[in-house]
Amino acid sequence: CLKAAGHKVQLASNPIFKDFVKSRGLDFAPVGDNPQEWVKQFNAQTSRKKSALAKKAILWRIVGSTVEQMMTDAWNCSQDTQAIIYSTLALPGYHIAEKLGVPCYAAYKNPITPTRAFPHPLHTSTFNLGGINNRLTYVFEEQFRWQLTRKIINRCRQEILKLPPVPITGFYSQQQKQQLPLLHCFSPSVIPKPSDWLERAYVTGYWFLDRPDDWQPPKELVDFIAAGSPPISIGFGSMSDLEAKALTELVLNALVETGQRGILLTGWGGLSNTDLPDNVFKIDSVPHDWLFPQMRAVVHHGGVGTTAAVLRAGVPSIIVPFAVDQPFWGQTVASLGVGTSPILRKDLTAEKLVAAIRTATSDEAMKARARVLGEKIRSEDGVAKAVEIFHRHLPNY
Repeated sequence: CLKAAGHKVQLASNPIFKDFVKSRGLDFAPVGDNPQEWVKQFNAQTSRKKSALAKKAILWRIVGSTVEQMMTDAWNCSQDTQAIIYSTLALPGYHIAEKLGVPCYAAYKNPITPTRAFPHPLHTSTFNLGGINNRLTYVFEEQFRWQLTRKIINRCRQEILKLPPVPITGFYSQQQKQQLPLLHCFSPSVIPKPSDWLERAYVTGYWFLDRPDDWQPPKELVDFIAAGSPPISIGFGSMSDLEAKALTELVLNALVETGQRGILLTGWGGLSNTDLPDNVFKIDSVPHDWLFPQMRAVVHHGGVGTTAAVLRAGVPSIIVPFAVDQPFWGQTVASLGVGTSPILRKDLTAEKLVAAIRTATSDEAMKARARVLGEKIRSEDGVAKAVEIFHRHLPNY
């Protein structure tokens, strides 16, 4: 939409996304390394027994170790930039905008702007702690991330950008003082804008990128779906699992026990490539906007992108959170009544998955709520709203 509005758009991201971005007609600049390596490092350093806090510390140390390369790459590709939109993990964006003196916008997939309405999405407890306690989780999470990355970010500011260091209190507080536009790209039908957010904090609606017009599904997949009752889609996106074979067997056993057909999305390694029975189809990936509306339910990890796609499709979710923001989205979906209670990956058993599948496929009220919410989300245009807000805050537009 920005390109259609007459802007020259460059998307700076990890090199593995180059072909995908260029296939959509956008300029691309490689920044950082392969995020699949982050997942491998994370899995190598964690176990299901580690606490959520320990896992977060490991994650942010891994991210911090890539900051220097990201800052260098991003700085090199930003010399003619007139505005920057940066995401949560695109740490250099804010600092480069400061150096260039250009407008800067934060794009958040999660509601990480401080509020009393609910705790920070990355906080170890997803339950509402009430008022000031909810607000304090944002202070904790912001400082937790900032102190783990502060030294490397400030070194990069000084050595690469020739900027003074950010105070020890952190760039989150500095960002709020500057009144930057904050674009939260999720649906107000899922999380309405909290009453204590400032005017510059927007809830735009989801930013969906649908399949290309010329994309065609594999004939074998089309035939499988048509050959029986609607299947259950099962996949864990960018999550990988050291026990992928055991997880796959658990999933297959649950499908057998419930008499359901299944489609396994193997993704980045959450499920293994094993021999499958005739009632299960396996594929690496497929556009969610095509697949999910044809499913009876979707078992997934609760990543914000997959969660959004399932909600838009109007089918129930069974969320198995692995880490980070996934427990938050699992609890949010359950609270909306459009999915089962989340089952943490470390607590997952065949019995629990069987019970969740039976609920998601038989609870008529849940299915009805999912359909209604899907209709609301499909009526929204988060991208168009975000572009309008971008122009509203763009000087001399």
